[in-house]
Amino acid sequence: MALRSLADIRSTLFTAVLSDCLDQVGIMDQALPSAIRPLDESLVMVGRARTAAFMEVYHVPPGSNPYELEIALIDSLQQDEIPVFACSNPARIAPWGELLSTASKVRGAAGALMDGCVRDIKAIRAMNYPVFHQGIAPLDSKGRGKIMAIDVPIRCGGVKVDPGDLIFGDADGVVVIPKAVEERVVDLAFEKVTGERNTLHDLQRGDKLADVFARYGIL
Repeated sequence: MALRSLADIRSTLFTAVLSDCLDQVGIMDQALPSAIRPLDESLVMVGRARTAAFMEVYHVPPGSNPYELEIALIDSLQQDEIPVFACSNPARIAPWGELLSTASKVRGAAGALMDGCVRDIKAIRAMNYPVFHQGIAPLDSKGRGKIMAIDVPIRCGGVKVDPGDLIFGDADGVVVIPKAVEERVVDLAFEKVTGERNTLHDLQRGDKLADVFARYGIL
């Protein structure tokens, strides 16, 4: 089948069904750890990964700009892209806040994902911008972490992310769908959603779980 639009994926699918379908094609390690949570559980994040790799640092050389690559990434964001930050020591930095959220949202980015912390959370929640993080802290990245490369393969929360991979996040967490299996996984997910709706309907009318499972093979 043809690739589904991001709008269709956003309106129909959810992380649990995508995770199930990744399992079905034999890729069982593309869900980020449960510690990575949405700042606002009501929002859904769907888009293409733009990756950044942080290195842990302990000082800023005089005259240098520690935000150089961070600024370059944000300023180059396109519609429906998602900055994905791999932080070498996540507990030490909060690389994302109100200013990056504002700049990203204006450019049409679909959200932000990091295995580090986030700050300015009241302001970010007020702008309805999806941000997924591993903690909340006031710690600036300056003098703690520096982006050393952008648009390269990374591991965020231990999960491999390549530039352009499909990222889907909702209240249940985040999954990363590699480009090589994206079309197959998404098609399977749309089929599974239809089956789950039928399963739910039959359960709501009182059918036994064993009978419904035998009928659809979905649980």
